[in-house]
Amino acid sequence: MKSPAHRKPKACVIGWPVAHSRSPLIHRFWLERFKIEGSYEMAAVAPAGFPAFLRDLARQGFAGANVTLPHKQTAFELCDIRSGAAARLKVVNTLWIEAGKLCGDNTDAAAFACALDQDAPQWDINSGKAVVIGAGGAARAIVYALKLRGMKGIFLINRTRARAAELASDLGGSIEIMDFADLSGALAGANLLVNTTSLGMRGQPALAIDLAALAPDAVVSDIVYVPLETELIRAAKARGLRAVSGVGMLLHQAVPGFERWFGIKPCVTPELRGVIEADIAAAG
Repeated sequence: MKSPAHRKPKACVIGWPVAHSRSPLIHRFWLERFKIEGSYEMAAVAPAGFPAFLRDLARQGFAGANVTLPHKQTAFELCDIRSGAAARLKVVNTLWIEAGKLCGDNTDAAAFACALDQDAPQWDINSGKAVVIGAGGAARAIVYALKLRGMKGIFLINRTRARAAELASDLGGSIEIMDFADLSGALAGANLLVNTTSLGMRGQPALAIDLAALAPDAVVSDIVYVPLETELIRAAKARGLRAVSGVGMLLHQAVPGFERWFGIKPCVTPELRGVIEADIAAAG
């Protein structure tokens, strides 16, 4: 029997449900590319069993895990050590074991910024005004990323004003809350528009917005990646604006976990993006 030191490294994605996750495809692509004898698995874990699963993570041979819905907040609460981003956002999506301690990070904020850096270079060179639609967990990470990049004005649009107010209170600074009815005014001269909601996702209503008021050099980002091109992204392209789909953020959020579990920092390449986009397209 092999000792723990000689076990092949393995990680997993934990969710309920979890079958829809593209994380295995991403990490297995890198495992094959770097010829690492490790594995990446799916773990469908109901909320009631999640704490016990994390307690046994190392005992099951896992170096760490990705965490998806509905477990991200619980993962934060169960961690022994949290990164600065996780502590600020109170949500964890990446876990690893260090000196017997369960450690957690939130990689979504950095992933959002990296995706824009790659797909819309110098998007933050004129960090004047951003409009963010939604106030959920993804919006928290994105607003945090924008604040770190020096965005001077952030306008938050959400159907539930109280939830937007809670986000603004937690993150502080130059965040102005507005109603959907005031969206056209908020867009006037904005350099960046981000949709963090499920609107536009397959099976959901489209997010139909008149983008005419945006700055001529504005970037439009939609974190939805199923379908690959939402109505919002199509509208942005039709106006000649730079448009960034959610695939980039999906890929970049996986990088820090892979590096921690398998010891090599991978890159988000056109080849990997092509694999993921083909899989999404094939799924219909």
